[in-house]
Amino acid sequence: MPLNFSDDNRTVSAFTSKLTPAADICVGLVILSVVLLSVLGNGLVLLICYRRRKKMVGSELLCVNLAVVDFLCCICFYPLSILSSFHHIWLGEHITCVYYGLGCYIFGLCGMFTIAAISIIRYLKTCYSLVYAVWLEGANIRMVCCAIWLVAAVWSSFPLFGWGEYVPEPYGLSCTIAWRGYHTSAKDAFYVICSFACFTLVPVLLIVVSQCQILHKVSRFSYSLSARGIQNNLRHTEKQLSVMFFCISLGFVIAWAPYAVVSFLFIFHKEPQYMAPEGFVFPALFAKSSHIYNPYIYFYFNKTFQRELRCLLHSFCPKLGANRVGVHLAAGHQPPYLIHIQLQERGRGQRKNFGLSQDRTHSKSKSKGRAAHHSSDCVRDRPVYTCWGSSKNIPTIIHKKSTKNSLPVSI
Repeated sequence: MPLNFSDDNRTVSAFTSKLTPAADICVGLVILSVVLLSVLGNGLVLLICYRRRKKMVGSELLCVNLAVVDFLCCICFYPLSILSSFHHIWLGEHITCVYYGLGCYIFGLCGMFTIAAISIIRYLKTCYSLVYAVWLEGANIRMVCCAIWLVAAVWSSFPLFGWGEYVPEPYGLSCTIAWRGYHTSAKDAFYVICSFACFTLVPVLLIVVSQCQILHKVSRFSYSLSARGIQNNLRHTEKQLSVMFFCISLGFVIAWAPYAVVSFLFIFHKEPQYMAPEGFVFPALFAKSSHIYNPYIYFYFNKTFQRELRCLLHSFCPKLGANRVGVHLAAGHQPPYLIHIQLQERGRGQRKNFGLSQDRTHSKSKSKGRAAHHSSDCVRDRPVYTCWGSSKNIPTIIHKKSTKNSLPVSI
């Protein structure tokens, strides 16, 4: 694609913005908002995953990989587009155009492949768990992540060796694959067709088919349990996870669909511009929004992320905490139950523990109570007071918090 073209006896660079200055500033502000929201959300996800890295299962590594893709893409490439929008011209011209186009294409493919891998693994675990459960954990998931980055990097580097090209977008403030290169040479045509068929259409079809099969399987299982009157917490958790990953996959497909359609239509037009520059801006900005919402989907559907986020916020700002009562049932005791009660007062410099004690058994039970009391002190480094209670006529609890050797109970 030539870097200059003639329009009414004027020579205009392909790196010059084709939008009005006001529109350029609006585009820059929108991209800046995307960067800030994505860095905040994905940064929290990465921080939480680091805090609980020893508790993570293999499949969660793909979610971490997706957060890394969104975080690094917004940090490394979008600031260049923001600055170019404010200057009304692409800064650095050809060198930065190749850098931006190559980097965004690598991270775009990594995001698509990661969501496709999540969908396929979720499908295999849901429908064929007994067969593939052993193979879809730990080192094999790490190999999948490495393969995703390797394939994306290799395919994106082909334009550096003459197969395709990275050129400015029609509106001049972004760079991408030269989709119109389909008409220039056989190598460019091969690269463009494979980019759409093998690296866009096939992953999208895998995502859609896998997610539909998962929802169908989970719905049938949930209906069969409901018909028998069985209440199963595992069923609810599986349903929540399925809906969460379905929203992530659907959001990615919807965000990138308009841009893919506009780029695909570009193939069949030999003219430099078959659509107004504004027609390319909105699909491009809409596609960039895919970096934003994944973290907020995690926080909405995943209670583990919610709990870790509350702990993280409390560690930075203790005043955000509120008073809570912790109740624990010592394991191995039959009714009447030995209950540990803690009252933790947050938001102040001190924490006070209050207790209630009442003996209704012989001395042997008292010694057991003191042993349990000592064990709890070792774990929590604060006094815990015991009392006896019954499981009958139990009112609603204020807060419950389990430990390794205790079970929550309401009082």
